[in-house]
Amino acid sequence: MEGASVMRGFVHATFAVAVSLVCPVVSGAVSGAETPVIDTNASEILVVVGAAGNQEYGTEFSDWLSGWKEVAKASGAALTTIDGSGDTDSKDQLQAWIEARSVDFKSLDYKPSTSATAQSPIWIVLIGHGTYARETAKFNLQGLDVSATELSNWLKSVERLVTVVNCASASGPFVNHLSSSNRVIVTSTKSGNEQNFSRFGKYFAAAIASTESDLDHDDEVSIQEAFLKASAEVQKFYDANSRIATEHALIDDNGDGKGTPAKMFRGVRAIGTAKNGEKLDGITAAKLTLSPSGKRLNLLPSEFKKRESIESELESLRNKKPSMSEADYFAAIEPLMIELAKIYKDAEARIDE
Repeated sequence: MEGASVMRGFVHATFAVAVSLVCPVVSGAVSGAETPVIDTNASEILVVVGAAGNQEYGTEFSDWLSGWKEVAKASGAALTTIDGSGDTDSKDQLQAWIEARSVDFKSLDYKPSTSATAQSPIWIVLIGHGTYARETAKFNLQGLDVSATELSNWLKSVERLVTVVNCASASGPFVNHLSSSNRVIVTSTKSGNEQNFSRFGKYFAAAIASTESDLDHDDEVSIQEAFLKASAEVQKFYDANSRIATEHALIDDNGDGKGTPAKMFRGVRAIGTAKNGEKLDGITAAKLTLSPSGKRLNLLPSEFKKRESIESELESLRNKKPSMSEADYFAAIEPLMIELAKIYKDAEARIDE
């Protein structure tokens, strides 16, 4: 989206010039009843490391896990790991972890971290191998495997914002089964037929933690940006080794269960038009981040809703741009950019309070 992808520095520059001329500075003071929305400091991350099969893959998966541990530490998110080392079966642990975060919230064993709440976003990262047979996609655990259908059923009663990153081979069908509103689904492959070892997980773990992935220069790395960076690195690997790529990652966040490959994005914008007026993939994923909290602005609910409205208007104007004169286009977006800048200014003012 234009509003989401505009550099914060440009927004502030627009604000500095325009707001001083046409409107007074708005105070950062807000009602004490309002609290920041989508505070990713409070995110909960579950990393599930499946059956490695051999020592080489075991070492590889351990490295990917280490990357996620660093991400969790830097972002202040609560991390849980399931790696088959406990007495309880990995599948049972996975099911219990998810069900403890359902709307019923009945698990006596579940105690949120200091920052996590019943509204905190949750991330489920699957590291390992996958299989696809008889139209059933599974993630290989140490013990009984978990199918896409089973995972979908467990998540039905979870109303929190959920991100699932399946780094396994043959993971494409997880998009079809898990896609829903208020969810971001990333898979290493576009179908169950891409069954060779997938390297996407390695590059995604590195991308989510690297400022090199920050395509829109807003000092944060979103899921969408990590997906695009990792996809590019995967393609570089195959090109460098003169090999045909056997994995093509997908991202889905509009709930249509189809997913979009990286080649359908130009920068952080999806190319093309969604059918039946549906949202394009990438809009939600572009706003969700695990970047270190010091670089992140936590918006108030009213600010978040206002930003959503402004970005929607900017998106509409961008689509109309080919039929508008340059003067009319910039005249239309200027007041919106000023309003967006005011939101960021107020949010930043609260950091210094």
